[in-house]
Amino acid sequence: MSGRLEGKVALVTGGNSGIGLATAKRFVAEGAYAFIAGRRPAELADAQKEIGRNVAGIQSDVAKLADLDRVFEEIKRQKGKLDIVFANAGVAELAPLGEIKEEEFDRIFDINVKGLLFTVQKALPLIPDGGSIILNASIVASKGNAASSVYSASKAAVRSFARTWTTDLKERKIRVNAISPGPINTPAYERLAQSGPAGQQMLASIVNRVPMGRFGTPDEIAKAAVFLASDDSTFVTGTELFVDGGAAQI
Repeated sequence: MSGRLEGKVALVTGGNSGIGLATAKRFVAEGAYAFIAGRRPAELADAQKEIGRNVAGIQSDVAKLADLDRVFEEIKRQKGKLDIVFANAGVAELAPLGEIKEEEFDRIFDINVKGLLFTVQKALPLIPDGGSIILNASIVASKGNAASSVYSASKAAVRSFARTWTTDLKERKIRVNAISPGPINTPAYERLAQSGPAGQQMLASIVNRVPMGRFGTPDEIAKAAVFLASDDSTFVTGTELFVDGGAAQI
């Protein structure tokens, strides 16, 4: 039985861990060939091994445009097309207003906004009409969480891109959608849990704000990405799909 993405070629940025790795696994399980891009070579090699087949890792930093050029040259050389782009690479750093440093601002916007924009723009020549672009946003774009103004603003920009690019690409029938995860059990949250009582208290307060009473898993985001990548969502574009256990909904 063929999968929902049979014969498709996909790129997942930040594909070496967390949500990106889970999504690349799902894409391959559904029949796609996945290129995964990430900054850390050792993690990238481990991710390739974990996925096991129909996958190629490309070391790159989305904030460096020369690295992105190299990614798309390699995809063009190997496959000649790119049906699905999951622009997932991103960073989260917290600082309250009054303590925000310029280098922190630049780092977050370089990766989350500039890197995501140029990932998609440089992918366009390889994407056939009717392709699917998925942007990883966040519920923070809709919330007023303390100490998260720069990170939240970067994700609000991502949400806006899904709308404007839907309009820009409508003649090519390329669908652009955003996924907004809530709290997801990723390595960043695991590090917080291991950081001591203060970190554990913060995690408990986050869980208390989730109606489903738990963190989500990377695979739950991956399943949503498969839906947006596949023909199951052919009339879905410009939207924001919340996968958040209800955290931003009530």
